[in-house]
Amino acid sequence: MPTTSIDHTTLTPDLIGEWAALRALADDIGEQWTQPSILPGWTNADIIAHIIGTESMLDGRDVEAPAGLTDLDHVRNPIGEFNEKWVEHFRGRPADEVLAAYDEIIAVRSAALSAMSQSDFDAAAATPAGPDTYGRFMRIRLFDCWIHEVDLRDGTIGGTPSAAPVGWVLDEIAASLPFVVGKRAKAPAGSAVAFEITGAAPRTVRIAVADRAGLVEAFDGGDEAADVVLELDAVDLVRLAGGRRSADPSSVKVRGDQELGQAILGSLNYMI
Repeated sequence: MPTTSIDHTTLTPDLIGEWAALRALADDIGEQWTQPSILPGWTNADIIAHIIGTESMLDGRDVEAPAGLTDLDHVRNPIGEFNEKWVEHFRGRPADEVLAAYDEIIAVRSAALSAMSQSDFDAAAATPAGPDTYGRFMRIRLFDCWIHEVDLRDGTIGGTPSAAPVGWVLDEIAASLPFVVGKRAKAPAGSAVAFEITGAAPRTVRIAVADRAGLVEAFDGGDEAADVVLELDAVDLVRLAGGRRSADPSSVKVRGDQELGQAILGSLNYMI
């Protein structure tokens, strides 16, 4: 059953704003448009093509997949194949043509989202994280677009990514951190793990491990009861979660159980 209700009136303008930020960044990178990005097998232009492809799919569009996609080292699963066929569709085209396609699909998707109701956002949908709501899918879209803004900045002009989406991004990451702690890092039952996330939208994410790991508002005994605390900036967190080449594990301060902290840190790369 769908469980994640996302406020349509607050997420929609933030997603549209992030699309605008990506568009401005695409203009700013200039001659670096065709240079290799920090993502394996992709140029900076390919990142924009990927955004076009996903939004085009959500508008009901498709392109034919060329042969040989599964032979590419950086294509490891069906989602990777889907992403790559859209990247190939635009690869090698002039920047003005790619950006015109971006402008067109973003205008279409912005209008479609703006016309939706809260009921539309709460409707059941297939998402990259499994069955949930359409709103959850749009939160994942905002997360994806923001991390790609980080990718583009890390590979080109640097600078600080947009601040408005950070809260949504951390909401999405927090939903996956119990999986990281319990399933991937195998934190033992009874463990209490805290992530102190700094930056534009600071927060503490608390995870208690019982039969399985789950988010909690507070630990019995307060935050002092945490077995391990990982302190890091939101941007560093998304780099680590995405397994980016720009990720720097040394940016994370680990307090408490060092062995468990390092196991969690080594398991943060959970994204597809």
